[in-house]
Amino acid sequence: MQDIPFYVLILSLLLIPTSLVSPLYDGPLYDFTAYTECKEKPGEPLYGGGVLKSQQRSPPGLQDNIASSYVVNNTYVPSLLLYNLTQGTIYTFSAWVRIKGSSSDMIRATLETEKETYDCIGTVSAKLGCWSFLKGGFVLTSPSNLSIIFFQNADGKDINIEVASPSLQPFTNQQWRINQQYMINTKRKRAVTVHVSDSNGRRLQGASICIEQISKEFPFGSAIAKTILGNLPYQNWFAKRFNAAVFENELKWYATEPDEGRVNYTISDQMLQFVRTNNIVARGHNIFWEDPKYTPPWVLNLTGIQLQSAVNSRIHSLMSQYKDEFIHWDVSNEMLHFDFYEQRLGSDATLHFFETAHESDPLSTLFMNDFNVVETCSDVNSTVDAYISRVRELQRNGIFMDGIGLEGHFTVPNPPLIRAILDKLATLGLPIWLTEVDISKTIDRDSQAKYLEEVLREGFSHPSVNGIMLWTAYHPNGCYQMCLTDNNFNNLPAGDMVDKVLQEWQTGRVEGVADVHGSYSFYGFLGEYSITVNYGNRTTHSTFSLSPAKETRHFTITL
Repeated sequence: MQDIPFYVLILSLLLIPTSLVSPLYDGPLYDFTAYTECKEKPGEPLYGGGVLKSQQRSPPGLQDNIASSYVVNNTYVPSLLLYNLTQGTIYTFSAWVRIKGSSSDMIRATLETEKETYDCIGTVSAKLGCWSFLKGGFVLTSPSNLSIIFFQNADGKDINIEVASPSLQPFTNQQWRINQQYMINTKRKRAVTVHVSDSNGRRLQGASICIEQISKEFPFGSAIAKTILGNLPYQNWFAKRFNAAVFENELKWYATEPDEGRVNYTISDQMLQFVRTNNIVARGHNIFWEDPKYTPPWVLNLTGIQLQSAVNSRIHSLMSQYKDEFIHWDVSNEMLHFDFYEQRLGSDATLHFFETAHESDPLSTLFMNDFNVVETCSDVNSTVDAYISRVRELQRNGIFMDGIGLEGHFTVPNPPLIRAILDKLATLGLPIWLTEVDISKTIDRDSQAKYLEEVLREGFSHPSVNGIMLWTAYHPNGCYQMCLTDNNFNNLPAGDMVDKVLQEWQTGRVEGVADVHGSYSFYGFLGEYSITVNYGNRTTHSTFSLSPAKETRHFTITL
């Protein structure tokens, strides 16, 4: 168990609501450490190895804590024995991996219990001759007396794998929530001291102060569809909750130019008007979609100069129509899984898309956007290292790929894996957004709400996540996977859950009285605030903002 600095313990006790913390928290603090560079020597195990440090030393010739080899497809692979794992406990897992006999391979960690196999609890792209950091985790659906974590090449090839400095750190659900709340309170909120004085600078003890948050800095929103146009109940329901939006399909190429040369932005213009009217920020989704299934049929038949001309026309038309309107553009959607344009225009086609989009709208942040990055690690096309590799490829070619878009189409989320993947992506220093969050329609509605809450709490509490978008655009015949309301805009369980966290993640109304120093202090979520101060028969109104900073925000108001 990691030692907790005294000041951190005291601060956490001061900031965390009493309902979420025991009188003296003695659990571990989550370690956000991650590495994406290959190192000459393996690092020390996180948490000192966690529960593994109490196990007996390994037999001679094996790396520390690696208890045996495990046979997979007639091949011996390194394995780690785990004892007495409990159901529902959140286990974070990490290790350093090195390979021999191959220049580079994707190594997957798999967990096998007496009853189940967890196909992927973490991956790493390992390179020859140096050590790479694998970080992941798991939550068991049933207890296990004896489990095995084994390491193998993701494509089943027989290569030599070495493992060092493994770590397994358990967290109870309460400990996990305490860590989440601690990060929310330190990254999403800020201390404020309001000073009240008269025009002569005299402090006014006893002044009545009322503070209300009028807008939130953290963007939290959802996809909208053309069904919102003219639908006042839908508009009111949406605008009451969300400060961000993304158009579900209405900006996609097949929607704006279904036939060559017939460009029509009427629907997206009307949707943008709704966004503007309600002071909502919007993401641009998307310029191109690499999946040929969602490419306009007339484009599929183009090649060479004709295709190049069409894509240039698409970028310039879209970006000139909406210059400075959208805070982001998903430039080449799902480029980890599909490569329609690169197959036909060459390997630098994506570079050209980013270059041209930046020239057309230099103030917009340009995103990669893909699925199965945080949802799972089983998809070899979109592991965290595959994403990082593509970002670095763009950067090496002079493209400032400004944003990491993670779609987030979940079935059953794996919270420690989500957090581990976010940790590794955070090493890039780029803004991270969860861009299309939903839960599969194969899950019942109550479970959808439960799993959605797990995902939203992971996103909001991670210090490197800059925004969250749900993929819940309303359609009378059903949403893409998950609806928040019925057709009368009465909340379904997922909608109730969203309302709950939105209420929890805002300051609301704060009232108090100035002390002997004429001051009043509180912690507030980042955003804009209105303040009203009354003293005797005098009243004054003002506004102030809370932006990210570690120091207390001091605000003086004079009557």
